[in-house]
This record gives sequence, structure tokens and C-alpha cells, in this order.
Amino acid sequence: MNLIKRVYNFCCKVEVVLCCIGFIGLVSMVFLSAFLRFFRVSMAWNIDMAMLLLAWTAFLGADIAYRSGRLVGVDILVRNFPKKIQLIVQVLVSLVILAALFIIVYYGFRLAWFDRLRRFQSLPIPFSIVTLSIVLASASMVISTLIKIKDRVLLLIEKEGGPQAASGG
Repeated sequence: MNLIKRVYNFCCKVEVVLCCIGFIGLVSMVFLSAFLRFFRVSMAWNIDMAMLLLAWTAFLGADIAYRSGRLVGVDILVRNFPKKIQLIVQVLVSLVILAALFIIVYYGFRLAWFDRLRRFQSLPIPFSIVTLSIVLASASMVISTLIKIKDRVLLLIEKEGGPQAASGG
């Protein structure tokens, strides 16, 4: 199990690095395009590359924010509930999120399959590379959601019967 955690942590770090590189590349592409346009130099591939980097950066960034709990949440309704009820609501919401993510992964793969023949206007790569960004990020969010569900269920078990119930003894 320790190996799985290390692989997962490594993948999370790679995701952060790729997101940073993508964001720097996106900003550089847009800045370079604007700068060269001032000198009447057109780089047609810049727009397509910026779109590719924007998709990957946005979806990988969404996964990073979701995993670290930095997405906006509305807890005004459950904030004053007992901790046990809050955990149950969090598990139920996570299950709904998990179902939505599975749907996104399934239909995202289908869309990527149809987009494999479509090409960018100025780049010799298939458009499905953009579509796969949402599939990969959603699949990663599935793993993050499963971890969140497991952690909350373990907290619920601990709250139910104390430390003995959590350890099984």
C-alpha cells in the first residue's frame, strides 16, 4: 500500500509541474503573439497552441484545486449541523461528484475518439489531445474523490464507536 501512495504522490507532483509549465507556456504564447502582432508578424499556430495549453492547464488546475480542497464550497446549510451529519453529507456529495466524474470520463473518451480525425487548423496534431485533458483530469479527480470518501467514512466509523471500531477490534 505504501508503494501505491508513493506512486499517487509522485503523479500529483507531476501534475502540478505540468500545470505550471502549461501556464507559463500559455502566458508566453499569448504575450509573444501580442508582441509580434505589434510588428505585423503573424504566428497562426500560436492560437491553437494557446488553446491546447489553456485546456490542459485549466483541467489539471481544477484537479489540483479539488484535491487540495481549494474549490469554492457552500457549507452555510450544514455548517451548524453536528460533525457526524456533516461527514454524512460530505460523503453523499462526494458520491454524487463521483457519479458525475464517471459520466465525464466515459463521454470524454467517446468525444476524444470522435475528435481523433479532427485536426487543428495550424498544428499537425489531432484535436483529441485537447479533449483528453478533461478525461485525464476527471480520472484523477475520481481517485481524489475515492480517497476523500474513504477518509470521511473512516472518520464516521471512528466517531461511531471510537478508536476500537476504526481498528476493527
